[in-house]
Amino acid sequence: MIENIKRFLIGKPLESEEIEGQKYSVLWGLPILASDAISSVAYAGEEILRVLVPVIGLLAFSQLTLLTLLIIGLLFILTLLDMQTIRCYPNGGGSYIVASTNLGVIPGLTAGAALVIDYTLTVAVSISAAAAAITSALPSLLPYNVPICLLLLIVIMIGNLRGIRESSRMFSFPTYIFIISILIMIVVGIVDYFLGIKHPVVPTEVLTNQLGSVSLILLLSAFSNGCTAITGLEAVSNAVPNFKAPQVKNARKVLVLVAVCVCVIFGGVSVLARLYQITPTADKTVLSMIASHIFGYNFMYYLIQATTAILLAMAANTSFSGFPMLVSLISKNGYAPRQLSARGDRLSFSNGIIALAIMAAILIIVFHGSTTKLIPLYAIGVFLAFTLSQFGMLKKWLNERGDHWLHFAVRNAFGATVTSAVVVIIAITKFRHGAWIVIIVIPILILLMLKVKKHYLDVGNHLRVPAEAIEEGRIPNDRYVNHVIVPVESINRASLRALKYARSISDNIIAFNVSIDEEHGAKVKERFDLLNTGIPLIVKYSPYRKIVGPLIEFIQSEEYGITKGNIITVVLPEFIVEKWWQRLLHNQTGKYLSKQLLKHKGIVIATIPLQLKEKLPEYHN
Repeated sequence: MIENIKRFLIGKPLESEEIEGQKYSVLWGLPILASDAISSVAYAGEEILRVLVPVIGLLAFSQLTLLTLLIIGLLFILTLLDMQTIRCYPNGGGSYIVASTNLGVIPGLTAGAALVIDYTLTVAVSISAAAAAITSALPSLLPYNVPICLLLLIVIMIGNLRGIRESSRMFSFPTYIFIISILIMIVVGIVDYFLGIKHPVVPTEVLTNQLGSVSLILLLSAFSNGCTAITGLEAVSNAVPNFKAPQVKNARKVLVLVAVCVCVIFGGVSVLARLYQITPTADKTVLSMIASHIFGYNFMYYLIQATTAILLAMAANTSFSGFPMLVSLISKNGYAPRQLSARGDRLSFSNGIIALAIMAAILIIVFHGSTTKLIPLYAIGVFLAFTLSQFGMLKKWLNERGDHWLHFAVRNAFGATVTSAVVVIIAITKFRHGAWIVIIVIPILILLMLKVKKHYLDVGNHLRVPAEAIEEGRIPNDRYVNHVIVPVESINRASLRALKYARSISDNIIAFNVSIDEEHGAKVKERFDLLNTGIPLIVKYSPYRKIVGPLIEFIQSEEYGITKGNIITVVLPEFIVEKWWQRLLHNQTGKYLSKQLLKHKGIVIATIPLQLKEKLPEYHN
């Protein structure tokens, strides 16, 4: 049944050779990888105004224009620099690969950890913003904000588990509809304003709320909020291998198109917010208020709200594309669990997709699906990764000194300076609002990744067979002496099958019973003797009702100790019931016993299952 549900949700498995058919073209890659950056316009300008309006009132709109131009300029710089990264590192990984290759392990892991945090926050913020768009149009749903977020998250996760191609087809159309509808709103809104058809909205409380002056720290705080408009840009360089050939050319095209879309839409929405003096409220987003003011509550308004909600949820899709690719590379280098580097049934990195969904769900629940609460944690990770990437590229040119190296080095030095400044700004202005969490979590993630690497190295050292030992024929070809112990709780079909199997692998067999009272032990011995198996039965009384302890003590005793070159096989009889609920009615002694025995050297566990059917079969051993 579970397998049928899985096939219904994610589809039939794909062969490994079908991977090329699963990759993006420019047409389908743009909406998937651009959804995060493009959707940021739904809340980036709003978050700038949330900082400025309460302090400087209507003066906030003139500062909004200035900050929008600065952010668009930063977007232009990062686009040029990322195009260079894609050309030099076509195998994906973006900042993580650049920093690892040129700066070393710790800077590389720092970039990787920063991107992991950024991708997780992208999903949480995008899903929360999508839920906010829904509750703005339908305020009655506001109390169900977190369940709505989790439902959207599950839908996006399942869509991505269906594979690269299907997820791109599934989520692409809303992106294009959103772009077209927002462009229509920008054009109509600007034309209506200059024709005098629509007029500014000027709330009374804003007019009387000019409490402070424009300070540098205020502008920097607003700027750091607005920088969320640029997050998502790095997803293209991380996912280059997901593009069809020519991969580099197609990835660079998509990167430019993403930058153009963000520039036009973010700039246009900021212009509309200034022209109509729209200020955010607790239950209405700026985009919702702009759309309702321009179109009223008609089809276009609800189309924009619907596509905004869908696109904001889909912005998580950018992370679901970039995060699994990133952690697969980290995993291949040994710094993350190896399961994250394996492709699933649909040729996507399904373990990475599920891991990302779980981490994002935790953030949504902890922060109650509030975009405003999550925003301060946002952006610092991606700009830290950008910074390390630019320093990595700078070192690359200084080391290689090929054609035009000085030009490229100056470009990356400038980029590193700019992005470093942004990291400092975000860290300072958002530190007490939650950025400190990210600053603490990044070193923790690095330590965890180093610990994972150490574990894999230790395992490799323990398992490695020296090449010279193979070449010199020093690999032993002798056989183990196998002693078999069969734990017998009672005389039943399962224990008899275990004894029969034991006879097939060794002549050194002992049946072993642990009884919590002497009367039960005597009964077991009496019935066992009637079998006339020729196998000795050892009965141990356990006054403290322990099962594993007496067996381990017996194995390690001089009477039956493990000597060099010997192996002890413990054959565990186990019966398997048909229904899942029936398992709850039986203890799991066998599984517990197996888990404890595996901690001891020289013990092999063999489980002999007996499947119980609804209809009792005739006895046969």
